[in-house]
Amino acid sequence: MDIKIAPSILSADFSKLKEEVASVVEAGANMIHVDVMDGHFVPNITIGVPVVESLAKAMAGDPPLVGASVPLDVHLMIENPEKYVESFADALASGRELSQDYIVVHAEACGASGGGGLGSVQALIQCLKLIKSRGIRAGFSVKPGTSLEQYERVLPLADMVLIMTVEPGFGGQKFMEDMMPKVKWLREKLDASRQVAGQVAGQVAGQGAGQVAGQGAGQVAGQGAGALNYEIEVDGGINAETAKVAREAGANVLVAGSYIFKSGDRKKAIQSLR
Repeated sequence: MDIKIAPSILSADFSKLKEEVASVVEAGANMIHVDVMDGHFVPNITIGVPVVESLAKAMAGDPPLVGASVPLDVHLMIENPEKYVESFADALASGRELSQDYIVVHAEACGASGGGGLGSVQALIQCLKLIKSRGIRAGFSVKPGTSLEQYERVLPLADMVLIMTVEPGFGGQKFMEDMMPKVKWLREKLDASRQVAGQVAGQVAGQGAGQVAGQGAGQVAGQGAGALNYEIEVDGGINAETAKVAREAGANVLVAGSYIFKSGDRKKAIQSLR
């Protein structure tokens, strides 16, 4: 399993953010995690569209930032995210290839402005479709107290599913190991889906066109419908010890803030998480 490390700029020195991002990219970061908080959905206020736009512009500047192609992983911990997706998409489009980036919304926050009801499956589906319509990878997250299974129908749309292992809002909290069953459930669903997809591909490859066509209205293709293809991300309290727990549960994207940015050797810190 390919482990990706996403340093959270929440712990960076914002007076020299461009240099901080360059530092962790050179140290081996695979993506940059951007925590957007509104002071309503979570009890803290961080950054908004202008900072995301400035960061995207800095990474795509002339000359471009080292690692300019590293994806931005924008985690919207805000109410009514569907109202702001377009603005964040425009910010990410500042000289960058949008298809590399992610916008991750909270399932609990979607739909307050209509479209199925607050926290509903339908509201989340609409929000993810809106993100994808802008050519950006779409993901969703749930708070520790939110059941994940209720959003199973959304998984085929997701490019990322983020499991919070702290209560969102502040960095430096203790890792919640009791969230690992959610990670294991996601991994089991993903692995099972890939197994089915592989069997269908093998079946198609092993049969003649006439045989496949003769099986009836899309029988073979239908077996692979709803295939899953998402990253499993964990955010909160990640260090060398808890990263091992998360990896063993099935997570392949690890978000870490203070553990990386406060380290005297950022390269070594990132390597220890893999």
